[in-house]
Amino acid sequence: MKCPHCPSSTLVITERSGVEIDYCPQCRGVWLDRGELDKLIERSLHEPPPSHGSLGYERTAARRPRKSSWLSDIFD
Repeated sequence: MKCPHCPSSTLVITERSGVEIDYCPQCRGVWLDRGELDKLIERSLHEPPPSHGSLGYERTAARRPRKSSWLSDIFD
């Protein structure tokens, strides 16, 4: 099947959690057949949410303290 967004590209079919997902390797668009979105939503309700500490893009450097300004004398 051809991608609706980039007609020169053919969709690739992959399976995630027992649901077939069609995606375009060129534009990375994702298309679902009838009922597949409902299956994904149903399965996501039964799985624990991902931990936010292991995403890999958190800041690791300590922040520098801000310089005080004359506004800090007025506002606490």
